[in-house]
This record gives sequence, C-alpha cells and structure tokens, in this order.
Amino acid sequence: MKFIVALQNKMDGLREKAFDCLKKKEGQNTIEYVLMLVVVVGVAGLAGALIKKFMPELFENVKGKILGGMNSSAEY
Repeated sequence: MKFIVALQNKMDGLREKAFDCLKKKEGQNTIEYVLMLVVVVGVAGLAGALIKKFMPELFENVKGKILGGMNSSAEY
C-alpha cells in the first residue's frame, strides 16, 4: 500500500511540473521569428544577386532549360 501511495505522490509531482512547464511563456515570439525570416530572405537575395552578377550565363542556361521544358510539356 505504501508503494501505491508513493507512486501516486510521484505522479502528482510530475503532473505539477508538466503544468508549470506549460504555463511558462519563455522563448521566441512572433517578432523574433519575423526578424529571423527577414535575415534569411535578405541573405538569400544577396547571394542570388551576387551569383547572377558573376555568373550570368548560368542563369541563362537554367532559364533556357526551364522554358524548354515548359514548351515540350505544352505539346502533350
């Protein structure tokens, strides 16, 4: 019987800890996520612009393949 009571007390303690974790409002909020997104998009855009500046023929080849694939799929 003592074992069951001890187990119930332990479960009550774990339940309280779980509820305490859910009540805490620490961590990132929406503004921080938006700022991270802006930084990632900015870095990706800057990298794309630099790559396009230094490798214009690469972009032309990719564009040609995409348009060629679209034209061949339109025939079906």
